[in-house]
Amino acid sequence: MIDRIAELMKHETAGDPMSGLKWTRKTRQKVCSELRQLGILVSPNTVGRRLRRMGYPLRVNHKQLSRVCKTPPRLRDAQFKHIAKLRDDARARGAPLISVDAKKKELVGPFKNPGAAWSQQPWLVNDHDFASEASGKAIPFGIYDIVANRGTVYIGTSRDTAEFAIDAIEAWWISEGRQRYDGATELTILADGGGSNGATNRLWKLCLHRFSQRHGLTITVAHYPPGASKWNPIEHRLFSEISKNWAGRPLDSYPTILNYLHTTRTKTGLQVQAHMLAGSYDKGRKVSDAEMRRLPITRGDQRWNYTVHPGPLKASAKRGLIAA
Repeated sequence: MIDRIAELMKHETAGDPMSGLKWTRKTRQKVCSELRQLGILVSPNTVGRRLRRMGYPLRVNHKQLSRVCKTPPRLRDAQFKHIAKLRDDARARGAPLISVDAKKKELVGPFKNPGAAWSQQPWLVNDHDFASEASGKAIPFGIYDIVANRGTVYIGTSRDTAEFAIDAIEAWWISEGRQRYDGATELTILADGGGSNGATNRLWKLCLHRFSQRHGLTITVAHYPPGASKWNPIEHRLFSEISKNWAGRPLDSYPTILNYLHTTRTKTGLQVQAHMLAGSYDKGRKVSDAEMRRLPITRGDQRWNYTVHPGPLKASAKRGLIAA
């Protein structure tokens, strides 16, 4: 019987009658049924005991296979070294260096929020997360000041677009950045490679230029390579702490969300500010090739790096200044 069970449990089992379990989820009952067809009468409980003794506990999938990446490892390694240099230079000069990203959208209302919290009674929430029953949605866009260890989160209620991302960054610069870095004429931004602040998002670059013009800032941007967003400082220094702070508590109103955001603290001194960002943002806005050619952007040695200059739009593209 043990030999038969071992054959049934092999991933590569082929041929009748053993192929009966090849493409189905193997349970004690199904193994028991297959054994009966072979003339072996045994109960599911006995099968379970035998499986455990044979080293077949219940297992989950393990994410350990490296995917085939279109980006050569040497380019990814070079990008991480470039980002490390940007961070070291900014710290040495006391220059503004921020990490930005949008956190996942949250339904506002009595909906389940993952995690657990100490309480005498559980919070009662809806049994289904229907968006139609929400009082709104919260779109958090975070700015983490790496040098100062300060976080700011702006809550939007419309859509996560490049214009929303730049409005949040500009609001941070007006309320905190230019006071903290008095006289600064440059800003370095670390961001993920996709989304509203993605490396190939044309509207993001257009809005960045307008922001740089309004404040006379030379803006250097470095994007993390595909699949490397977990190394973006905002993920493990700000968003993870926010998730822990409001874990297990329904985000039933905007004041609740803001309160949990700005009360997020860590032993290393992190402090967080939180604000609503009013405005309606539409998706689908296109930026033409002609508009991109006129942007004063200097591309770095990789497509993930570029510098936006605060100068006027170009009359025509020139060597060295291209639409990144």
